[in-house]
Amino acid sequence: MSTATKHPYIVSTPGTCGGKPRIDGHRIRVQDIVGAYTVRGLSPEEICEDYPSITLAQVHAALAYYFDHREEIEQQIRDDEAFAEQFIKDHPDTVRRWDE
Repeated sequence: MSTATKHPYIVSTPGTCGGKPRIDGHRIRVQDIVGAYTVRGLSPEEICEDYPSITLAQVHAALAYYFDHREEIEQQIRDDEAFAEQFIKDHPDTVRRWDE
């Protein structure tokens, strides 16, 4: 018998953050926490320092949600990266890249 895993600090609300999973009461998406953890290599405690309005439990909940929904979150990240790249191509005179 399979039961759904509950993530009490994580919500998805149409019209807020594009309906993407986020920390309840905040506009901090699960994928933001994932990026801090996987790309930047921050510990959960360091993530709390970067986002002082959230708790360590909320960070861990976001990471747990990610590990339970890894493909979904990674697809959202890829989609956002593709959107940003296309936007830069479509608007080269209005966007200054951070690496320039």
